Parts: sequence; C-alpha cells; structure tokens
Amino acid sequence: MSLNALEIYLTKCRKIIVQGNGKQPSSSATVATFNRNLISLGFVCSQEVTGALAGLSEEALGSLYRQVVPILKQMTGVHRTFKPMYPNFPKQVMEASDFELYLNAIAHYWMAAARDMSQGQPRLFGGRLTEGASSTPAPVDTLNVPLQWLPEYEVENRESLPEEEIHLKVINLGNQDDFWKVFTRLVGSNGSLSESDKAIVQWFVDNQREDIPLFLPPAIPQKENLTFLVGSLLKHEIPTYLIPYLKTATDVLRVAVVMSDGDVSLATPGKFRRFKRTERRFLLDALEALPAVTEDMLRRPEVWKRFGRELRPGDYASRYQKTLKAFDVVRNNEAFETFNSKVEAGLIRKDVVTVIDLLKTRPGDFARRFDHLLRTSGEQANVAVQGFMDVAHKVSTPVLLQVHAHFKNRDRDADHRAFFPKGSVAKVQVIDETLSPLPSLELAGGEPLDKFIARFVRNVLVMRFKPLPSLGKVYLDEALRTQNVPFAQRSASKALRTLARGSRLTLPTTDTLRFFVWWKEPQGQRTDIDLAAVFFSADWKRLADVAYYNLKDWGSVHSGDITSAPVGAAEFIDVHLPTLREKAVRYVSMVIYSFTQQAFKDLPECFAGWMARQKVQSGEIFEARTVQDKIDIAGDTTVNIPLFFDLQENQVVWSDIALKSRGPINNSGQAGENLVLMGKAITGLIKPTLYDLFDMHAEARGNKVDSPSGADTVFSLHDGITPFDADRIMSEFMTNGTDQSEVQGNVVYVTET
Repeated sequence: MSLNALEIYLTKCRKIIVQGNGKQPSSSATVATFNRNLISLGFVCSQEVTGALAGLSEEALGSLYRQVVPILKQMTGVHRTFKPMYPNFPKQVMEASDFELYLNAIAHYWMAAARDMSQGQPRLFGGRLTEGASSTPAPVDTLNVPLQWLPEYEVENRESLPEEEIHLKVINLGNQDDFWKVFTRLVGSNGSLSESDKAIVQWFVDNQREDIPLFLPPAIPQKENLTFLVGSLLKHEIPTYLIPYLKTATDVLRVAVVMSDGDVSLATPGKFRRFKRTERRFLLDALEALPAVTEDMLRRPEVWKRFGRELRPGDYASRYQKTLKAFDVVRNNEAFETFNSKVEAGLIRKDVVTVIDLLKTRPGDFARRFDHLLRTSGEQANVAVQGFMDVAHKVSTPVLLQVHAHFKNRDRDADHRAFFPKGSVAKVQVIDETLSPLPSLELAGGEPLDKFIARFVRNVLVMRFKPLPSLGKVYLDEALRTQNVPFAQRSASKALRTLARGSRLTLPTTDTLRFFVWWKEPQGQRTDIDLAAVFFSADWKRLADVAYYNLKDWGSVHSGDITSAPVGAAEFIDVHLPTLREKAVRYVSMVIYSFTQQAFKDLPECFAGWMARQKVQSGEIFEARTVQDKIDIAGDTTVNIPLFFDLQENQVVWSDIALKSRGPINNSGQAGENLVLMGKAITGLIKPTLYDLFDMHAEARGNKVDSPSGADTVFSLHDGITPFDADRIMSEFMTNGTDQSEVQGNVVYVTET
C-alpha cells in the first residue's frame, strides 16, 4: 500500500480529518456501524470524530471507511491471515503427547526438505495444504507453489473474547494545519529520523512541494534531517533557499548521498550517481559558500575522492577556486594539520591548557571529550571544568542532555557500557569497562565533582528553555522516570507505537503474554522464520526457552514450527507469567530468527508483536483488539530482539535490537551469549529520561502541580504529551534555543586531594 496523507496522519498521530460535504448526513445507525467495525480492529472513534462522521453523507462515510480500514488493519497486523500449525492453540499443544508433536514435526520437515531437493511438488500424504495451494503437480522449475504439509485437525469453537481483555486505541479528530505539523516536527527534530519517518518527509516533498517553504521550522538542527530534505528536494528542483542551512562540507556530502539514494548517516558506503549540471552547481555553490572545507573533507577522504569524480569541480575552476584547492589537498594527500591532530598532540604532551583552548573553539567536541579530559588532566582538572563551563551554553541540547545523564549517574555500579553505532540497523556494541574515578576537587559544600557538573549542565538547559512559550500549570507523571529521551531514531523499526530503546512500560493485568510473528517468503525462496521465548534469572543465567525444538515448557507453549511461507505463515508463543515467577524467572526475551539465513529486509513482509491474554482459549488466536505492540521486522540482519520483559518489575522493556547470526544454524540456542549481553545492555541502559527533560522545562517555563486535572500542560504515559510523541519531543522540547545565553559559573574549590 503506497503512502498517502490519511495513512501518515493515522499512523503518526492517530487522527483523521473529517469534512462534511453539505449533502444528506448519515444516519446514527450507519455511524454506529462504522465505529463498531473499527472496534473489531482494536480502535474506537472519539466523540469528536463520531460527531463529525454524522455530518458526512452515507456515500462519503462509506468512502472514508474503505480508506481507513486497510490502514488500521495494517497497523495491528490483522490485514494478514494467521494460521498456526495447531489450529486449537494453545490447549491443543499442551495436551498433545511428545510423540504426536515429534511425528508432525518430522513430516513437516520432510516435506520441506523434499521441496528443497526437487524444486517441485512432492506427493502429499495426509494432512492439508496451506491456503492457495494446489494439489496438481507443478513443473519442476516452478518454486512459487505454496507447498507445505501441516497436520489436519478439526477446528474447535472458541468462546468469545472477554471485554476486559480488549485494548482499544482512540482515533481523534484532526485538521489540515495539525497535519502539516507532522512535516514541521519531523524536519525540525533534534534527533535523526527513522526510515519510516524519512518516507513521510519524502511524501511531502513528492506531493506538497510547493507548500514546503511555508511550513519549514525556524531551525533544522539535525544535520541528517536537513540534508535528507535538501537531497530529496534536489530530485525535483534546485532549492537555493536552503543553501544557508548547509553549514559544513559534510552537510553537502550528505545531500549528494541522499540524491544518490545512499545512507544519509554515512555509516554505509555507497556509490554516487551522475549529477546534472544544475545539481553540480548547487553543490559547488554550497561548498564555496563555506568558510573552510578542507579539514571536514579530510575526515572521509576516500568518500570525497569518489564524490569529486562525479562533481568535477575542475570544470568550473575559476568560479570555485577554494573548493578546487580543497579537493587537491584530499586527492594528493597533501600535508594539512587538522583540529583533531592538534588536540591529540596536546594530550600526548600533557599540555592541558592548550587542549582546553582548542576544545573551547568546538564546544560539542569539548562536551564529548569532557570525562576523558577530566581523568587525564591531573592537577589541572579544575582548569578543564572551568573551560567547559565557559562554553557549555554553546553545546547542543541533545549533547548536553547526555552529559547531564552521564555525570548524574556516573557513580552507578556498572561493569559494561553499551553503544548504538550510527547506521540504519539497530546493532549494539557492549564493552566491559568501568570508568576510573574523577579527580577529587574539594568543591564548596563538599559536593562531588560529577554531581556538580550534572547540576551545572541542568542549569544551562533550564536557562536555555526559559525564552520558550509558557507551559502554565504543569503536571509531570512520575512514570516518565522509566522513559528515555528519543535521540537517534534512524534505526528504529516502524511500529504501532515506538519508544526510545531501554524505555519501560508497566505490563497490563494479565497472566499470559502471547508473542506472534508473521512473514511471507520471496518468490521461489523457502524462508523459515522462527519465534522463541528465552527465560533468564535475575543474574542473567539462562534457565529455559520455548522454541521450535521445545514446544512446551515451564507453563509456556509454542504453536508449532512452520518452515516456509509462500502465502504467509505465523507462529505464536504463550508465556505464562505466574509459572515463570514461581520458577524465579526475572527476564523473558522475545526473539525472531531467520533460520534459513535470509535477511529480514529481503522478505516481502515480516512483523511481530505481543498481546495480553487472560482466557487463552477465548477469541481468535490473533486478536487485533488485544495487540499491545506490532513491530515491522525489516533490517539487514537475521536476528531481531524487539522486547525484553522484566517480571520482577512487571515491565516490558523496549529493545528493538538487531543481530547477525554466526554459523550455519540460527536459533536461540546458538545466540545464548549474545542474548545475555544484549539483555544486560538494554535493561541497564543509562540515558537521559523524559522525566528529567520535562522537569527542566517545567522549572524554566511553568509551575508544577500535583494533579492532571486543571493542568495546562500534561506530561504522562497516556495523556497530553506522551513518550510516543517522539517527533514532537525532539522538535519542541529538545530545541537548541534561539538564545543560547551564557550561564555564568566558576569552580569553587579549596584544594586538590
């Protein structure tokens, strides 16, 4: 389904625009039917939407319904048919003998192997074909016959789903101006965009290009977002009005990469396309307008050499002399002293004062090196602190938030550190490292140095936020202490709701979590996707798992291993929480594997998620009304860990982590050590929290109150501004500010100890 305005607004904001057409309005019965049908998909219209729908003619209401339903179905996954191996799951698997399960598995695997070897259609015996299959033998060279053997069972009637298990999501009323805020907030976001968000920006460029100048934010602070917009526009026009936004040579490079359909983060190498003459002049104009480009180009010399071959600055030697000279330095490997080389030389000489003077010219670099500089400054640590305080007001908000969180939590006992490398895949690097102590400066009042720095940085941010519009009375939900600030979203998966990695939500009241995965294989390529649940103790000892090789254990049960999906296939796991808690399980990992080693990105479709179920034999096995999260699995990897569950804290932990398998077999048993490492990293992640961020805004431009009733601004999990409003948070609450005024401060110390 191609992207359209209705889908963008529904998926990003859960809103629709309803405009009456002046014809005979619909009857209340027709409107009620519209709403009732949406309830079956897990959604319900707000009173405002219901009232607006009543103003539509029945023809217009029917047209809107036909547009809305496919989008809502895709949001929860109900647009696909879910047929597990055992149709009366979970009771059927729990009651089946090991022999029956084993025999069915062997027959299913035998058929898959026969298909692989013959590349035709083996003779069927017993069992049933999947939907769409033919019993007529196919030609040997035809691989797209939907062939698989599944055991044949009579489908039992299931009782109705209890109302208390239904989880409805409200659709609210929107308008055209609010719809355009989607674009403004995404482009103005102070964090990188996910692939799905970039697709939305691309839609505005392709379909609403003439109005874009009217809805640009006052600033575009995030370089990747800026250059993605410029590069996308350059495919249609020459947006000279955006040249002043390009501040560095790397900005221009990113634009060229976007024009060549490459990775705007520059984490993945790519090829440059041939540029039109007008495009080359735009890129060269942007480079020539910059005060200095050589050093920036030397950060990625090989990339610039490839870019230069397509840009050909020598064709305009007299017009772009400065740019041509910079390319000569890069191409000929001419000697050039860079900023980083000066800093490193100063560190080697232990010339702290010179290093600090250099870093003060680049406050962002200073902030990133600050902890290391403190640990290596020796007796001059106080000089380093004062130097940072002099320029902290010039550091971007995202970096300052991370500096604040780092020093606020620096004394936490941690034996490892986790990093998310730049790129479009959510990989995690974990290193065993304990930071050495900071130097002991005896500050006024005996305050530790790390707490002093955290407090100072917080004051800088509060001062930065003061000029922003008043928030009035502010209610701040304590639950936001477990919600991390969304920074880099570039590798975030498209999901029904999206959180920052490491964020936690309280589990709904339920005894059973039902995991699900659905996938379809590429034509002619048998694809086996596996779903697993892995159980760990509080100290991360692996206790048990439920997967294709162990269908039932510890009160939990798998729906059966399906090894191909020519017309789509599904697997489920029911995880019984009371039993796991009795057995001292603390963590549960939900894992999706590509057993046949195809990368998820190569599949036509693959998604996963979880439901909260109490009466497990009630309702359909897949019930859209009970879906808590649905996540698209589309990375260039073969293992995905969308979620961890902390049973001790009764929380789900958002992970959205991708791994690549090692070795010929890809399953949860082979990935044991990696699962433990990822689990420790994501459940112990130390990041800036939304509570701290919103608390700074409340102090700067509002008055905190104890109740949401009567509050002008509400920050909470489900009302007002929530953790799911990532684009709004990154654009409106992580602004670098129009007045980055200096916060005066001095290090007050007595002696160095």
